[in-house]
Amino acid sequence: MELYAKKYLLVGALMFVSLIAYANENEPQVDTLIAVDRVQITAIKQGSELRREAVAASVLSGRTLEMQGVSAVKDVMTDIPNLFMPDYGSRTTSSIYVRGMGTRIDQPVVGMNVDNVPLADKNLYDTELPDIERIEFLRGPQATLYGRNTMGGVINVYTLSPLTYQGVRLRADYGSRNSFRVAASTYNRLGEKFGFSVSAQYSHCDGYWRNSYDNSLCDKENSGNFRTKFQYREGALSIDNTLAFSMVEQGGYPYQYIGSPNPDKHREELVGKICYNEPCSYARLAVNDGLSIRYDFGKFSLASITSYQYMNDKMHIDNDFLPEYYFTLEQRKQQHHIAEDFVLRSKEEGVYRWLVGVNGFFKREQMQAPVTFGATGIEKLILDNINTHSGYDGEYRWGDSEGNGGDEMLLDSRFLTHNSGVAAYHRSDVHLGRWRLSLGLRLDYELVQMLYKTDANTCYTTFPSDVSKSPTTIPINISDSEVLSRGFLEFLPSFSVSVDLDDIGRNMLYLSASKGYKAGGFNTQMFSEILQRRLQNKMGLYREMNVEELCAYNPEHSYNLELGGHFGTQDGVFTADAALFYIECLDQQLTIFPDENSTGRMMTNAGRTRSFGAEVSATARLAKTLVLRGSYGYTNAKFKEFVSGGVNYAGNYIPYAPKNSLSLRLMQTVPFRSRWIDRMVLSVGVTGAGRIYWNEANDVSQPLYALLDASVRFEGQKWAVDFWCKNATNTRYDVFYFESMGNRFLQRGRPVSGGVRVMINIL
Repeated sequence: MELYAKKYLLVGALMFVSLIAYANENEPQVDTLIAVDRVQITAIKQGSELRREAVAASVLSGRTLEMQGVSAVKDVMTDIPNLFMPDYGSRTTSSIYVRGMGTRIDQPVVGMNVDNVPLADKNLYDTELPDIERIEFLRGPQATLYGRNTMGGVINVYTLSPLTYQGVRLRADYGSRNSFRVAASTYNRLGEKFGFSVSAQYSHCDGYWRNSYDNSLCDKENSGNFRTKFQYREGALSIDNTLAFSMVEQGGYPYQYIGSPNPDKHREELVGKICYNEPCSYARLAVNDGLSIRYDFGKFSLASITSYQYMNDKMHIDNDFLPEYYFTLEQRKQQHHIAEDFVLRSKEEGVYRWLVGVNGFFKREQMQAPVTFGATGIEKLILDNINTHSGYDGEYRWGDSEGNGGDEMLLDSRFLTHNSGVAAYHRSDVHLGRWRLSLGLRLDYELVQMLYKTDANTCYTTFPSDVSKSPTTIPINISDSEVLSRGFLEFLPSFSVSVDLDDIGRNMLYLSASKGYKAGGFNTQMFSEILQRRLQNKMGLYREMNVEELCAYNPEHSYNLELGGHFGTQDGVFTADAALFYIECLDQQLTIFPDENSTGRMMTNAGRTRSFGAEVSATARLAKTLVLRGSYGYTNAKFKEFVSGGVNYAGNYIPYAPKNSLSLRLMQTVPFRSRWIDRMVLSVGVTGAGRIYWNEANDVSQPLYALLDASVRFEGQKWAVDFWCKNATNTRYDVFYFESMGNRFLQRGRPVSGGVRVMINIL
């Protein structure tokens, strides 16, 4: 399926379906950031009451999400303590940092499931989801039940069920920068057994940032999605199937040049500007289908979760982010993923409760990643280096003796990756009065195989100093291919003990210990650097190179200790969660640029790190119509052992992970005695993060910043209108920083924005 061939058909379908409907008032009126005591029992692996579990968990209800205008997971990350999902680059980035762990590329530190179905690639994490019933975030390693790439936690997203909600929902938003969103959905129940829903959404934004090179808006975006859900219930049998299509087409990468520490490279005229000559873009089409079947045999239940995911994306990026033609990357990726999970689980009653499961997956990914060097890149990154260090009595020039072929060079890389894994897991829970003991075990095996093929066909010419000698043109033909393979066997235990502090389970303490891991793999983005080194070797400037050493990186392992508790009053007026944690991490994965003139970035293992901190969330109903919610997280994450480029960074803070995260929100409901308006809800919130160190040297950082948002909402029986404002004080802050080719770049956070949102309910 070609991404662009189907794009307009999908958008047309979204616009047609968007004429159907939306509403807002029939969800449970739950206003809490921490947990809800009872929800629709849709979770297959975890208990129905997270506040009784030995885990640091935050739950955002549908009511809360609706009032904040949330349609994507990244929109609520600042409400979760010690969680940071910066909005930078494009929707392919989706970096998540939690408790000092996280990376910018490849394997994520957090897993994400939508209606119990795991998303196979973090590129899909930044996807808008209509009609979210609730979002759960479980912090700390969840590897026993969820496996790979969950050492920082798991995000579980549940969408509305047509068996519990019926009606038609309409939503329309308009805001700053000509941003708008239209959404529609219909929920229908046919008898007592069968329900189905159809939802669609389309959004657009002109963009916030201008490229001064051509005065164009570089981060404009169009996106849409279409989702159908079918549910069947008959006695002990439950069947759920969700089919979803999503697309996004956007610009991106609004990186400002802020200078160079090298005076010879510093460009004063570009400081503070976004200025690059090649357009940047990202486009994605994704199809996801998940089938969940569960049967209750009485004393135990058996569940099957089967999923298929397809993703086709294309990224074009001006890798130097400068107005000269250094080099560009055009990356195309086609991915197929199939997974199966069987879960056998006892009932949630009795002294002994248990769960066993087996899981398997297979992922096939084809990727094309050609890097094209322009005239400036050839001269500055290759010829200058060769002419300076080769010792040749003369001059190297690119192309033939007539100058043909010297303005552009293609380094082509293609990859075929097969990634497969199988796991068996078990958890036992023993309930002894107020005490509960839990033991989890998981054995996980993963095999990664990558076939790479790299090609370069070009030439260079030597011009001797002695003009009586003729120039010599030397062709370069490189064609390399090899299969790299790595296997990983992991044993992942977990243990917890908890005690109820009262008879009704409103207050409890827990202590847990667990191991988490993040899968290893291969650095595909390093192959332009590998080809560049091969070129230089053929030209006489030898650079030592081991392909597997440059490409492969090891799994990351963490050992975690956590002490926490869930607290609340019997009447629900006050609830709170708190946790202290300590993490030892071996082979932590970090994204680095190998050297100043590198054209690629790579994942490396940082030796040893440690992280400790605390987090607290609370909700208090100060009066019948006044609610205060807040959260705070502190993380102290440092390197214990890490040497890179001959520099020892031991004792420095781990980059990109905020030391502090905070959220505070006050909501006042004002009842109306009116035929048309039921109530007005005033909301004021403050969120913040920092300090964030941007590099291993800790010499560049973003101080703690705070953002103010506010909204006024008018609600009727079948409608609601919100007037909202974000970053009301127009605070200036940075969300990303990096260095490339000796130049420094950053991306600013979004400035003040506002808009109006209308929701209508048709029952």
